[in-house]
Amino acid sequence: MIKVLIVDDSALIRSLLSEIIRQEADFVLVGAASNAYAARDLVNQFSPDVITLDVEMPKVDGLTFLEKLMKARPTPVVMISSLTEQGAEVTLRALELGAVDFLAKPKLDIARGIEQYRQDIVNKIKAAAQVKIAKFVKGPSKPTAHLRFKTTEKIIAIGASTGGTEAISAVLTEMPVDSPGIVITQHMPPGFTTSFAKRLDTKCRIRVLEAQGGERIVPGHAYLSPGDKHLKVVRSGADYRIELDDGPRVSGHKPSVDVMFQSVAESVAGNAIAVILTGMGKDGAFGIRCIAEQGGFTIAQDEASSLIFGMPQEAIKTGCVKKICSLDEISYRLIELLNLMGQEYRI
Repeated sequence: MIKVLIVDDSALIRSLLSEIIRQEADFVLVGAASNAYAARDLVNQFSPDVITLDVEMPKVDGLTFLEKLMKARPTPVVMISSLTEQGAEVTLRALELGAVDFLAKPKLDIARGIEQYRQDIVNKIKAAAQVKIAKFVKGPSKPTAHLRFKTTEKIIAIGASTGGTEAISAVLTEMPVDSPGIVITQHMPPGFTTSFAKRLDTKCRIRVLEAQGGERIVPGHAYLSPGDKHLKVVRSGADYRIELDDGPRVSGHKPSVDVMFQSVAESVAGNAIAVILTGMGKDGAFGIRCIAEQGGFTIAQDEASSLIFGMPQEAIKTGCVKKICSLDEISYRLIELLNLMGQEYRI
């Protein structure tokens, strides 16, 4: 049984989440707190397995409570966020502080969307309950690698879901300014991807942008799929360009890692490097196979460093992953591989 604590200042949200929790045979609702003080007492009394936490609360806000919780009693937390620019910024900070995942607050006036919301929150709580918070400690630094060969031919494609914001950040912050163009799909709603791209851009030596569609992919730049479109890589003469697709969900997601990887396999073939990072589900596994079959190189994050091992594990099961690496090792291996590929290209 998964013991769940709800922390939210909205009586309506507490009522909705409480009803969802009570309907699940595997869940036990240990409390529904309206503020951080009540939540602290319930945490000490019941030691919940998962906490759903409102970003915006009176007196002590969600970030302050989360920071104190992670120091005193590390617990998997799913943030409940408003779909605003400020809500996105606070949520991304919460993920940096140790929150496992997040979900937007439901639109209570849209009855048809409640069932999908119920399934989303149930899945996220179940995934969060599997996370061992204490194991996510940054490992020893890997030696710094330097890119010796500049190229516009290579494309790096990165896919991630749960835990992916911090994993993507860990990889991109180590990439040199002259790295090949990078395309990224992270499962996130619209608005959140805009804030995430801006946040990454302030941290990285490369430029990080939310994809607009039609732009040329150039070295030293990373392009993040917007939260409501599939990102595809297409060939245009000697260039690679980004195409945004407003089609239906694929592999249960929009944006979908599989869609991006498949387009990379078709357009970039043996010049592609695909990286599958932490995440729940199997999105990306089929795309990894496509890239491997076209001669591209494939990397998966290992179980020990993954917040959720679902996506990397499913990719590894295909037998098409050539290298399994810890998160701290991935950027080093990418640069090492690019140097080897550049050397072979010049022989």
